Formats: sequence, structure tokens, C-alpha cells
Amino acid sequence: MDAEEILRLDREHVWHPYTAVPSGVPVHAVARAEGVRLTLADGRVLVDGMSSWWAAIHGYNHPRLNKAVHEQVDAMAHVMFGGLTHEPAVRLAARLAELTGLPRVFLADSGSVAVEVAIKMAIQHAAATGGEGRSRLLTVRGGYHGDTFGAMSVCDPVSGMHHLFSGVLPAHVFAPLPPGGYGHRPGAAEGGAGGAAKGGAGGAGDGGGEALGAGGPDPDYLDELSRLVAAHAHELAAIIVEPVVQGAGGMRFHHPAYLRRLRELADEHGVLLIADEIATGFGRTGELFGCDHAGIRPDIMCVGKALTGGYMTLAATLCTERVADAIGVLMHGPTYMGNPLATAVANASLDLLAERPWREEVKRIEAGLLDGLAPAVGLPGVRDVRVLGAIGVIETVDPVDVARAQDVVMAHGVWLRPFGRLLYTMPPYAAGPEDVALITRAMTAAAASLRP
Repeated sequence: MDAEEILRLDREHVWHPYTAVPSGVPVHAVARAEGVRLTLADGRVLVDGMSSWWAAIHGYNHPRLNKAVHEQVDAMAHVMFGGLTHEPAVRLAARLAELTGLPRVFLADSGSVAVEVAIKMAIQHAAATGGEGRSRLLTVRGGYHGDTFGAMSVCDPVSGMHHLFSGVLPAHVFAPLPPGGYGHRPGAAEGGAGGAAKGGAGGAGDGGGEALGAGGPDPDYLDELSRLVAAHAHELAAIIVEPVVQGAGGMRFHHPAYLRRLRELADEHGVLLIADEIATGFGRTGELFGCDHAGIRPDIMCVGKALTGGYMTLAATLCTERVADAIGVLMHGPTYMGNPLATAVANASLDLLAERPWREEVKRIEAGLLDGLAPAVGLPGVRDVRVLGAIGVIETVDPVDVARAQDVVMAHGVWLRPFGRLLYTMPPYAAGPEDVALITRAMTAAAASLRP
């Protein structure tokens, strides 16, 4: 089909994510993806600043990942995981256990399902350990954990995208929004943004922006976390948070000290700690996992997105031996659990991650984002500009006109998908300096177009 026919049928039949029918935002047909670029059906070529919703960390059409899929499909595309097992799934589980220190691995279909499984684990663990009344979770405002019902129930109940369902979702306990200030802000330190290119992604004195974690944690907020957990400990099965970076709930960065304190409080009150690492896992923040910023290990961890390098849908929920032993039989079993194609490409993706200098790549991207986003600081309509690892954010005063912003960034040869009050990027680790510079120029141009 040509581009016109694809888009006609799309308009007539397809319901896209987070849009009405018909969509009020233009849809663009993709013909090919290679490296860090998308080729549209109309011939335009765009640098992908989104990594396909943060998953395609190695870029597209990677020969190693392609080979893994081709070889696996010739052997076995799928087999049920009930009573059967296979090498790709076993290898992946062992690899994830080694990377996280969490030895029990439940393979799931998607990030949302991984969160559902984590919630089930927590509630079953509470019931099995004499805490039958402990069926609620504590989390923080501004979070996002997925679109299924259990996951929606721990997303922000007021400003989140699922507030329409608040009357039918379980009522959990929400701490206030974590204070921001973690990460880097372009031009905030001596030397301005230009120092980012020279000093890299380091801390104070590098000249790339405000020091990482400048100002330290807010003691009043730490006290509020302590008060809330103590007040509700009798009914809590677990605490669930996105470590250090809140993703789709607002792209906010918070101090690791809050995560460390939640780990202490969970231990103090006999509550499990769940880390939702679906967006933060596999190097995106500059550490392999968000929890590494705080130097803690959760009782349960959810991973997904970048797990397969963006090739197939796959996630996992991992837990300690203590949690698994207490639960016994976990009442969950996706039809495509442990899919051989998905687990084979996930193994190949983790091999690539282990071989590539991803820390240096993420630091280079961070430096490029600091340098390139500096011109957006102080623009009319811009509230904040912040960077952490391979994440760059321009937060606006008013909601972004998505169609208008996309017109601007696409005119600059870039693909981004703004939402809410956010123009942001999470480029593939394979993005070179010129790609990052192109992305930041497009973001700054879009920010400049917000107000006449």
C-alpha cells in the first residue's frame, strides 16, 4: 500500500493510544526503521528521539538482534510455559537474577502486567505471613505504573491519565509529590552549558549545569514519608515507586535519599518494597537500574521496555527468595509467558548491553542534552529544563499543542511525542553527537513556538 492508502485505512479502523476516534493528532506511516532513523512512507527521514517509547536502546534493525529472532523462529516460535520450559527463557531468568540480585523471575507480557504481578505478589505475601488485613499499597503522587486496573490504581489519582476511573479503582495511600531538584539543569552552574561538552555528565564544578542532587533531600518530606508509612503500616502490603525518575506521570527526577528512606521504612514496618524499573532499567538514568542511585535492593522489581531492545513485548517481575517462599503458588499465568522469540531477543539485547560502553554513551548523550537544551532555559512558556542520563526534558507552563509541536520537530528532521506539559527525549544509546544536537535543536524550536 502507498502512504495515502495506509493512512486512509488507519483513519477508518485503527484506534491509537491515548487518542479519540477520529484522532485529533496527525498519524504518520513508517516504512522502515534503521539505526536511529525512521523512514516515513512519504519518504521523510526522522531521527527518533523517543526510542519507540524508551525501548529501542540499541537502535533499529540491529543485525545481532535480527539474527537472534531469525534463529529462534526456525527452532520454535512459541510453546506454553505451563509444565514446559526452554533455553531462551531459562537463560534470561538466570541473567536477570544475576543483574538484580533477585533470584526468582516471573516472565510477563508487558510492563503493566509485570506491575499487576508485583501487586499480586505483595498481597499474597501479606496474607501468607499473617497480614491478611494488609491489602493496600503506598506510593507517591506523580507516578505512572501502567494502564491495567491494578497498575492504574497506583498511578496519580488526580493529575494522572486514569483519574476517570478513580471511583472504581482500589483506594491506596499516596504520599505527596516527591521534591524535584535531582539531575542537571543547563547553564545553572559556573561555566554555563558549554561546560557540559567539556566536563561530561559529572557533578558539581563540571560546568554542565546544576550539580546532581544539588541541595540534598528535603528533611520535611523524609519526615512525611515516615509519618505516612507508620500511620498505615497495619494495612500496607507494599510500597511501590519508580526509583529516581517518574516517567509518564511527569518526567520528574527526585533524590535517591527518598528511595533509601522508603527501603528503611519498609524494613522497619515489615512491608515489601516494589521498584518499578520498567522505564528506568538497563542504563537509561546513567546507572544500570534506578535503585543503583540509592544503593538499595527492592523486594520486588518490575522490568520491561528496553529488555528486548524494542523488538518484542516482554517484561518480568523479580523477587527475593523470601518473598517467593512465603507466597507458594502465584495465581497468574499469561498465555505467552516466556515466549521463545521474545526471550531469545532479550538475551541478545542484554549481550549487546554488556558489550557496549553504555555508561560512556549515556554520559555523552547527557552532555549533549545539557549543551543543546541550554537555549531553551528562560524561553517564554518554559517552566523548567532538566537532564538526567539519556533523558532530556523541557517542562512548559501550559499544555503542549501536540500537533503543532510535532510539525515543528518534524520540520527539523526529528520524531518526538510530547504529552501534557512536556517536550522530552529519550534517544537510543546509539544516537551520535550530531543526532543529539538535532534533537535538542528541534525541542528548543518547539518550545520557542509555544507563544508568539
